[in-house]
Amino acid sequence: MNINPYLGFDGNCEEAINFYHKVLGGQIEAMMSHAGTPMESQVPPEWVSRIMHARLRIGDAVIMASDAPPGRYSKPQGITVSLNIESPEEAERIFHALADNGQVQMPIQQTFWATRFGMLVDRFDIPWMINCEPPRA
Repeated sequence: MNINPYLGFDGNCEEAINFYHKVLGGQIEAMMSHAGTPMESQVPPEWVSRIMHARLRIGDAVIMASDAPPGRYSKPQGITVSLNIESPEEAERIFHALADNGQVQMPIQQTFWATRFGMLVDRFDIPWMINCEPPRA
């Protein structure tokens, strides 16, 4: 079984997935708008270019996403995307990139369980936790 987040956006899914690809790496496996699909006639004309489904693969992990239908978007609540990163330097880099134009909830720092841990909400309203555990003996 695989568990992966499916993120909803308010019309900026393509921008968000391209940003996550730039910051996290991986491969964009899908970026499908409504245009040219059977759904094209089901959405308002201004929504034809919005993303119906996107998929970003990062190693064994997958982030999927789409733009919420008109009038159906709500900011994420009660859920956070957690990234477990092996090196403190990479944890710092990713944290600061995701925090750019976002809101830091807990600055990235050493904690009693991690060499680096921080929490933020990015510019797309997605909550993130960045965690870098100490090497296991």
